[in-house]
Amino acid sequence: MKKVLNLLLLVALLTACDDGDLTQEDISFEDITATQSCTNNNIIYKLKDQEALILEIPKTNFTTDLTAANDTIELDISTTANRVVYRFYDGVLTTANICETIVPATPVITDQWVATAGKIRIVTTASKTTDDTNNSTKITGYNYNIVLKNVTFAKSSGDQVYETFPFGDYKTSITSLPFNFDQTLEKCTATNEVYNYNTSEALILNIDPALIANVVTPLNTPRTGLIGTTTNVLTYRSFLNSGTPLTGAYFCQATTPVIPTLNQQWDGVADASGATGIIEVTTTTNGANSYKHTIVLKKVSLQKGIVNFTLGDSYILGELFTTD
Repeated sequence: MKKVLNLLLLVALLTACDDGDLTQEDISFEDITATQSCTNNNIIYKLKDQEALILEIPKTNFTTDLTAANDTIELDISTTANRVVYRFYDGVLTTANICETIVPATPVITDQWVATAGKIRIVTTASKTTDDTNNSTKITGYNYNIVLKNVTFAKSSGDQVYETFPFGDYKTSITSLPFNFDQTLEKCTATNEVYNYNTSEALILNIDPALIANVVTPLNTPRTGLIGTTTNVLTYRSFLNSGTPLTGAYFCQATTPVIPTLNQQWDGVADASGATGIIEVTTTTNGANSYKHTIVLKKVSLQKGIVNFTLGDSYILGELFTTD
């Protein structure tokens, strides 16, 4: 009788240890902060030992054009588009197991949950760095916080639903805008546009002509103005590297040329209070009947949609030379 009881106890212990699919009942990637992406397809993913959580989303959904705070994109999950898959393997994973066209033979997929319904919510914010020497900021990338809502996973043992399942953050990096300008400004003869440019970018200020009057300013007393929406309009433009460089012929036209192709436009942020968006112009003589106007932008920000960055406490737009 004792041997029978011991045998029954052993069977019970073995049954308890052999939990089959029970070890797969919960997806737990909270401790995995690194989200990776494939360069040859639309897959982003997280890896944990022998498990992979995979999202296949068109990369066009990871936008950098934000129009509202916590800009949100919502996508419908299906088995053919905006796919979500949770996989189990019989060995430790590497990127090659997810991204390679010819998938390595090992490790082998041992189980797979496929999401059949639900939504993917992506909340986008800009990532910035600050230069402590002048308080200027640069946009260095974007963060995409991804959450699955009311997602249904089809499993061999039946469907499993998560009301809210945080996938985590997917981060991208970008090359900061170069602002590779010299100090020499030019001005249109028929308008009040003052501009600086190189072959791929331009900074244009539609300036109040009173700020660049041919009169020397007193020492340490520059003329001042404010960035606005009709006067003192500041615009930054970058252009696609499509074989046509930006030249001086682009400027001072009644209609803005379409070549070279515009890539991005950022507009100066107006602040009627005068605390930011300040223009300072210092005028000195530059020989007989000639003047040099040094234009400085203080605490000026540029914005595209709702994303903005600042040029810092003091940014020299450049020097404009005029004559009587």
